[in-house]
Amino acid sequence: MNREQNSRTSILNYIIALAVIFALNFILPRMMPGDPLHAIYGDEALVAMTPQMEASLIREFALDRSWTDQLLAYVINLLHCDLGFSYYYRTQVSSVIMGALPWTLLLTGLALIIATALGIILGIESGWQRGATLDRCLVAGLMFLSGFPDFFVGIILLLIFGVSLNMAPLSGAVTPYAGLKGLDYLLDALMHLILPLASLVAVQLGAVYLLTRNTIVTLLGESFILTARAKGCSDLCIKYSHAGRNCLLPVTTATGLRIPHLFTGALFIEIIFSYPGLGSLLNSALDARDYPLIQGILLIVTIAVLTANLLVDLLYKRLDPRVKYAH
Repeated sequence: MNREQNSRTSILNYIIALAVIFALNFILPRMMPGDPLHAIYGDEALVAMTPQMEASLIREFALDRSWTDQLLAYVINLLHCDLGFSYYYRTQVSSVIMGALPWTLLLTGLALIIATALGIILGIESGWQRGATLDRCLVAGLMFLSGFPDFFVGIILLLIFGVSLNMAPLSGAVTPYAGLKGLDYLLDALMHLILPLASLVAVQLGAVYLLTRNTIVTLLGESFILTARAKGCSDLCIKYSHAGRNCLLPVTTATGLRIPHLFTGALFIEIIFSYPGLGSLLNSALDARDYPLIQGILLIVTIAVLTANLLVDLLYKRLDPRVKYAH
């Protein structure tokens, strides 16, 4: 019952956070001085709009009615996944975002999985061989990489492997007008993904590695490790089945803190590599001052971060049953 109650509390907190975000998204433009349509779209957009389009938007958002009617229209639009109209792309914001969102989720999802898995393995091996050559090299190398921002690592990899060695594509997610299908299309997308993915993994890897290594070092003197040794368990079994399993708890907690940085880093990486995700889309929206599209992208990124943190919170409670006794 306690575990179910804790899960319900986490979900309730998630719903409250979403409600606050949606409320701010609704209230802030309407509290700005002047016409709400000018606050939402900006003066530049209204210059490019036809009177018919402006009248249609006023009707859609009920901007000529009371706040109650506007709130009702806002909620209905959200339920229909309607985030507004992008005057730059001349279509719905949700349609534009859905075209870019899968590429960002692919990039960030793979970066999170690879950095976490590789960081845990390297951290376990390094902590197990504390003070050895492998341990010293990994600590120095990964701490050095972690000191650079994502976009700087991306620029270096782009210059080395893309420009100088010509080993990877310079931009995009697939080769344009190539007409590739099936396995050829998949391999082409993978080649375009390598450099942006390597940039994110290189920076994210250090935090997971150091946390895992330090946890392993503190666990080596614990009684359950000594008991496993006394029972004749192999080093591989002790490293991964006993010590490694206990590393999952702090790593899972840290993952929730890394997710916002991962998303923001991916936005910059996508701009550098012209990767057609939300980062490139946000850059285009900022250049065009397409405020509804900017607002929609930030809203989607916020929801994605909140959802990921909720999943991490629920997963942690599954990994550590002691959490159910904490309240």
